[in-house]
Amino acid sequence: MKYLIVGLGNIGSEYLGTRHNIGFRIVNSLVEDAGAMFTEERYGAICRFRIKNREVTVLKPNTFMNLSGHAVRYWLQKENIPVENLLIVVDDLALPFGTLRLKPKGSDAGHNGLRNIQEILGTQEYARLRFGIGDNFPRGRQVEYVLGQFTPEELAEMPEKQKQAIEIMRSFCLAGVQTTMNQFNNK
Repeated sequence: MKYLIVGLGNIGSEYLGTRHNIGFRIVNSLVEDAGAMFTEERYGAICRFRIKNREVTVLKPNTFMNLSGHAVRYWLQKENIPVENLLIVVDDLALPFGTLRLKPKGSDAGHNGLRNIQEILGTQEYARLRFGIGDNFPRGRQVEYVLGQFTPEELAEMPEKQKQAIEIMRSFCLAGVQTTMNQFNNK
């Protein structure tokens, strides 16, 4: 069985460590935990490794967030991975900081990266792991907030949250979306 795990983020040093790039941070943790490394390939940074008997391809698109769908479609087709084995890791303003929610499908919830993936794939029927970044910003300052850095307090909690996200991603590949949701979404 083959899986594609995609962390959403924006390329460029000005976006490094921002809330909007939590998808990159989370998949970096997974790859590091696996003792693997990314290489630059078409449409982004790619890493391949195994989780037990599962073949996992991890992608960090280099297409910018709002054009992520092209990279996702390319790697699904290239690796011959069914859309039900796709997991998108994404930031979520609607969830309190550090809340992790796995969903088997759903709307883009106003997220430009998810919107583009949905448009390019022609479906909302793919799993997503939402990482809560909170919504602690004044009215009209959403863009500044999502492109801003995490607070020192949030950064102190990050290692534990990344560890939980790794467990969720591994379980997604080994046990499937429903079992993983039942196990982790109520934590």
